[in-house]
Amino acid sequence: MRPSDRRPDQLRAVTLETGVNRHAEGSCLVSFGHTRVLVTCSVEDGVPGWLRGKGQGWVTAEYGMLPRATHTRGRREAAAGKQSGRTQEIQRLIGRSLRAVVDLKALGERQVTLDCDVIQADGGTRTAAITGAWTAMASAFRYLRAEGVLKSDPILDQVAAVSCGVFQDVPVLDLDYEEDSSAEADSNFVLTGSGSIVEIQATGEKRGFTRDEFERLFSLAEGGCAELFALQRAALG
Repeated sequence: MRPSDRRPDQLRAVTLETGVNRHAEGSCLVSFGHTRVLVTCSVEDGVPGWLRGKGQGWVTAEYGMLPRATHTRGRREAAAGKQSGRTQEIQRLIGRSLRAVVDLKALGERQVTLDCDVIQADGGTRTAAITGAWTAMASAFRYLRAEGVLKSDPILDQVAAVSCGVFQDVPVLDLDYEEDSSAEADSNFVLTGSGSIVEIQATGEKRGFTRDEFERLFSLAEGGCAELFALQRAALG
């Protein structure tokens, strides 16, 4: 039995609430159980220097954890003067995941920035951030089309992410912190609505894992992401 009493193929309670920031072009408060991430989407004219004159836009992300997102207070990275390697890796993953489903030409020379701030962490913050970031971005693009700023929808597909792992020798979906901290194997799957793979991160923590276990993890991720895609669509009305 999982510590949360969930079935092996059961997500935590997931909510996606849009329009939580009145100033940003798009926003989403995403919850995976006790993990909560606030995502805001900002769309600005202009692109990085290396893209100027190429007639396309750019999508990027920034990620951070608020000081008391975990059991003990963590120092703000800005106060430390640099980002941790973990933070840089996660925000690059979020950016890659979103660019995989956006037509950058349709954006024109605009930059889309997804700011993902972890309010409360209980495992799966990066996967929650990706799932909420797509929702915030889709909401922003809908607003900009209504305002006549964008002529067409730059989104090509949905993207969502979920964690899976081997816990007490059983492949399970959507690990919370208690499971994640003691899992034999841990993985994150970033998948599109059409079934394509954007990225898979899989690591043996306490032992290696078998091909059969990996295929079971992949199957769990596909089922979990299908549920997340439906929740994204519902959040956008």
